[in-house]
Amino acid sequence: MPNIVAIYKDFHPKGLNIIGISLDKDAVKWKDAIAKNNLSWTQVSHLKFWEEPIAIQYGVQEIPTMFILDSSGKVITKGLTGEALRSKIKELLSK
Repeated sequence: MPNIVAIYKDFHPKGLNIIGISLDKDAVKWKDAIAKNNLSWTQVSHLKFWEEPIAIQYGVQEIPTMFILDSSGKVITKGLTGEALRSKIKELLSK
């Protein structure tokens, strides 16, 4: 998560928004992880693990899975991590 926190810090002022969808089952552990990892963006969960409706809707098969969506909700890409994720976000925000 440190990479995502750094990306958010760098690009949120330029328009990046993140929504974290958790597949946790335990609310206390989920909230502790948010605090421990300094996740300051919106976090949601139904605490249904693999039965999480958004995970089902987007076909999530592994944790974590990253999606980049445009402002209309269309998936631009998924599965990017590290520098590839940072580069794609930088490219999209520069348009």
